[in-house]
Amino acid sequence: MSENGHDHEHGNGAAGTLTKADFQSGQETRWCPGCGDYAILASVQALMPELGIPPEKTVFISGIGCAGRFVYYMDTYGMHGIHGRAPALATGIATAREDLSVWVVSGDGDSLSIGGNHLIHSLRRNVPIKLLLFNNQIYGLTKGQYSPTSETGKITKSTPFGSEDHPFNPLALALGADASFVARTIDVEKVHLTEVLRKAAEHEGSAFVEIYQNCNVFNDGAFDAVRGKGGGPNQIRLEHGQPLRFGAENERGVVRSADGGLEVVEVADVGADAIVVHDAHIEDPSHATALARLADAPTGPTPIGVFRDVKRPVYGAARQHELLEAHANATLGDLDELLRSGDTWTV
Repeated sequence: MSENGHDHEHGNGAAGTLTKADFQSGQETRWCPGCGDYAILASVQALMPELGIPPEKTVFISGIGCAGRFVYYMDTYGMHGIHGRAPALATGIATAREDLSVWVVSGDGDSLSIGGNHLIHSLRRNVPIKLLLFNNQIYGLTKGQYSPTSETGKITKSTPFGSEDHPFNPLALALGADASFVARTIDVEKVHLTEVLRKAAEHEGSAFVEIYQNCNVFNDGAFDAVRGKGGGPNQIRLEHGQPLRFGAENERGVVRSADGGLEVVEVADVGADAIVVHDAHIEDPSHATALARLADAPTGPTPIGVFRDVKRPVYGAARQHELLEAHANATLGDLDELLRSGDTWTV
């Protein structure tokens, strides 16, 4: 029986018919009215039943910040970790219990400031966890200070004369760590958000998803150029195998620039054949990185979707196989005899 009173059939590990209600805790949802976190929570709870993994086989780990509340609203196992350490906690769980579906929910301040090292190492190791980065380009919980993704010149309570810091590009950072799955979506784009999360869940290994999340109290409208009805004129939808075109009538596109990067052009000026076709499965991350750096800020032409989705060894999988094989072939002996055999040291 789960916390909210819904039964889950266990049997031989098979789940019964799951619904969104099975993943909703009885906790009152408490974010600021209008916060983008509500939309993300609803999409995640609606997706979970589709995956066919019961709540007792699902774990959500969060850090500190507004996103940290997420675990209280999911009727799964979970932990509200300390600042920035959610990827480290999730790594331990995922490597010890490969039968669990492990998710990390974090904000731009939590993941990219004190948690930066934990994030990049979980990605480079390809730990089988799904990392959702809620990026609102501000510190919301502590009332509006600039964050590692705030634009240069951002005026906040902690930078009254404008921030001098150069912001992180979360996707470029993840790709620099050789993350095997990297994507971006938007809080209010329910269909797109759900599809990206579904692909992340299906990916073997680490999956990094940046979600543009509006903070209507301290940074309202930061993503208006790429969110809302129709996605706006600057939203570039990434679809594997499709040309990179966008605009009201697909009149704009992305081509290779003279320096080998990517740039935005008018299709009429270069012809449709010159437009780059998106390939999310290229081993070399340079294509995905060029897309991640196409716009300096979400006020310009901004790609959303899956940037990179490649296969590489999953952390711990080979080791687990070796241990199981060794255990199956081993002749069990006396542990006390083993510990007292051979050379010993007295300290």
